Amino acid sequence: MTSNAIAEAAKVLANGGTVVYPTETVYGIGASVFIPEAVDKVFEIKGRAHNMPLSVAVASFEMIEQVASIDEKDLPLLREILPGPVTVLVEKSPDLPDLVTAGSPLVGIRFPDHPMALELIGMTGPITSTSANLSGCPPPASLEELDPKIAAEVDFVLDGGRSRLAQPSTLIDLGVRKVIREGAGMERVRRLLG
Repeated sequence: MTSNAIAEAAKVLANGGTVVYPTETVYGIGASVFIPEAVDKVFEIKGRAHNMPLSVAVASFEMIEQVASIDEKDLPLLREILPGPVTVLVEKSPDLPDLVTAGSPLVGIRFPDHPMALELIGMTGPITSTSANLSGCPPPASLEELDPKIAAEVDFVLDGGRSRLAQPSTLIDLGVRKVIREGAGMERVRRLLG
């Protein structure tokens, strides 16, 4: 897949569309977090209840500031963990629509360690980070594992080959320094959290 495909996917996102994109963990469904209709469509495609928050994927520490309020004292730890296969729960920014976080004051931030994902998000700004599966089904680590229903519903599918880690990210609550969901990169996270 060339940069042309990434640019095309970025155009789809800018116009309020949805894209299946690769990360180092599993494939995700992306939509601009600032276009409510696009976020709504992600919930619909997955058959996910609107009271279940979506995480947000970013491509830089500057971008985190658009969607989250980070405490200065947490930055050194964040820089150790990210980019990587970890979703970090932090306080959401007032600018991030409540639709994304299902009204929660916290947001899960995902800063993927994957060149295609980073190039795409770098072009578009923050996008939704939720696995490209129907709610309750296993997440796909390759396009062969992608549910045809999802492939048919999204506006664009970006092929990045098989995901390097092939399991969902570890979820940590930064405020209480606790692992909420075990996943890829967990041993390293536990070490860093001490």
